Amino acid sequence: MNAAPQHLTFDISGMTCASCSARVEKVLSRQPGVREARVNLALERADIEGEALDPGTLATAIGKAGFGALLRQADFAAHRDADEAQAATRRADERQTLLRLVVSAILTLPIVIGMLPMMTGMGQAWISPVWQAILATGVMGVSGSRFWREAVGALRGGSANMAVLVSLGTGAAYVFSMWVLLSNWGDPHAAHDGTSAHLHFEAAAVVLTLIMLGKYLEARAKSGAAGALRALGRLQPETADLKTLNGSVRTVPVERLVAGDIIIVKPGARVAADGVITAGQSSLDEAMVTGESMPVARGPGEPVITGTTNTDGLLEVEVRAVGADTRLARMTRLVEEAQSGHAPVQKLVDRISAVFVPVILVIAGITLSCWLLVGAGFETAMVAAVAVLVIACPCALGLATPTALVAGTGSAAKAGILIRDIETLERATDIKAIAFDKTGTLTAGAPEVADLYPADGVSAVDLLSHAAAVETGSEHPIANAILARAEGSGVAFKPASDIRAVPGRGLTGMEGQINIRVGSARFLEEAGIDTTRLGKNIDLNGAGTLAWVAADQRLIGAIRLADAIRPEARTAIAELNRRGLQTIMLTGDNQATARAIGEMAGVSDIRAGLLPAEKLDAIRELAHRTGGHVAFVGDGLNDAPALAAASLGIAMAGGADAARDAAAITLMRPDLRLVPAALDVAAKTRRTIRQNLGWAFIYNLIGVPLAAFGILPPVFAGAAMAFSSVSVVANSALMARWRPKADQPPSK
Repeated sequence: MNAAPQHLTFDISGMTCASCSARVEKVLSRQPGVREARVNLALERADIEGEALDPGTLATAIGKAGFGALLRQADFAAHRDADEAQAATRRADERQTLLRLVVSAILTLPIVIGMLPMMTGMGQAWISPVWQAILATGVMGVSGSRFWREAVGALRGGSANMAVLVSLGTGAAYVFSMWVLLSNWGDPHAAHDGTSAHLHFEAAAVVLTLIMLGKYLEARAKSGAAGALRALGRLQPETADLKTLNGSVRTVPVERLVAGDIIIVKPGARVAADGVITAGQSSLDEAMVTGESMPVARGPGEPVITGTTNTDGLLEVEVRAVGADTRLARMTRLVEEAQSGHAPVQKLVDRISAVFVPVILVIAGITLSCWLLVGAGFETAMVAAVAVLVIACPCALGLATPTALVAGTGSAAKAGILIRDIETLERATDIKAIAFDKTGTLTAGAPEVADLYPADGVSAVDLLSHAAAVETGSEHPIANAILARAEGSGVAFKPASDIRAVPGRGLTGMEGQINIRVGSARFLEEAGIDTTRLGKNIDLNGAGTLAWVAADQRLIGAIRLADAIRPEARTAIAELNRRGLQTIMLTGDNQATARAIGEMAGVSDIRAGLLPAEKLDAIRELAHRTGGHVAFVGDGLNDAPALAAASLGIAMAGGADAARDAAAITLMRPDLRLVPAALDVAAKTRRTIRQNLGWAFIYNLIGVPLAAFGILPPVFAGAAMAFSSVSVVANSALMARWRPKADQPPSK
């Protein structure tokens, strides 16, 4: 009997570059029971899949590798607290980094100013070698100590990282300069006979200050890129106002709520649990959960979502789901899973990062040896080797994918688009055809009265009044549509008595002394009522459903009901068609109804009368024809097989759980314009990842040879190194500004 699969998450501290995250992954992968370990440098987190996992053993292994590990609890509230704690730790580290940067800059500035005449060839240095040494020692103590500590931890764990390169590079420049200074100690002419020309205190100080600047800017950008996930966690209130059995209200922790409880949601408060309104009316701001920009009106019988804000009225809500079972918690889990994934190209990056630092150390050694072999002095050779060590940084490589992924999926979540994993991003950019379910996807999923066909001598008002009187006794969607039309048109009616439903046929009821029948043509014909005379004036094969109405034995008319197309469907389909994507509608409805809806929406290929198995066959046929690049958009239980079979499954909000579970992308609000928006954010995220990786690879391919050949001195190498990481993270942070076109009002 196999052990149950487990998923553990650790917050990892002490990682500085891709070599660190690769080291943690390697260590975790060797532990008993671990099937897969994914370490995200941007989120500073490790996700571990396996069986019979021992958290203590895993934490010890991470500790031996030179890093800190804190296990995250599965409870949603604990998860949120862990996010807040991690954010607080990051803010504290950011403040400490800023302090180190400011102090280092203050100490470095006099060295740079004092060395300007010598660096520009305009004369002797303005600052003595002793003061250079004193100020540089201060910088080494303030900023260098951080990298030494990280380097020692990495080496103790059996790996080498960016801190090792920085420590070796700046340490070599500092130690060499100190040796030159001490060798000439006591010589009264040392400050004026060219000794200063052989000192590189300014290189060590400037490099450390610039790298610290890069670390500070990188921390700021990383914090912003991960903000969406923390914002989701903060949406969950910590307390709720619980209505007790005796009618009093008391404040309790949300962890104590259970399904069936009644909670009070005051104006301005956030909803503490998923539920249904039992009393009160209000507008709810659902922007952070669904991406819907405007508050949505809600009343009795309608659902509310955890984390949404009650804007005006007082609400009583019956709790249906709490904690990890809420829509907000499921949404947060999906975003976390997507952000912790690895792109296919990241596997190559991980392999490179694992050997990057050792290779650079070898290149630096070769650089030093080659300069000495061609007759250069030790100082020249040392400066070139130091430049190689300083400019080569795996940070940009390690941050390229996770920062773009965190920012892209976070922005998508804010807009109401949940992306399951990074493979989804890859697939979404290659889609050539998109198939749509009809009911609940292209249409609203609820019928509306489309036409009234009163018989001769009967007014449309009378027809609607009689039908509504009987439909008050039914919860069927057709009944709701007829009642909504009557109430919306101001038609007066009184509920009928003795209402009786005939399954699969219709309803009967007494309106005073008159027997009213509403249902199918067959239902009326079974009672001896002729529908053929009126039927000659109606397209019996038209779109929608006909509800026939009779009073006693006299036909008084028919009502056509049709599932209304979503108002934004035309805009969404038009945008997809404009991009050259083939759009298809797959539905189990009849051909006439399907064609009417499909033509209104602008779908290029309409396939009707399909069973779930036939929908699945259609998806497989489209996948074969497009080379496996087909998406399917659906919402129902019967759509789950097609959603799973498509290379990209997109589930609509409010659909069946099975549909959402089978889909790779979930739209948190029922807006079809989010379909092209999902493709947009996927393409932009993948493009950002490739830009970042391209920059990181090109930077190292160009920078390292320039440093090795002595063209790039250590000071400029340090600036370039800092800029490389900052540019990658900043490019990813631009993703946080992405907004879908769906935020614009739909065209009529």
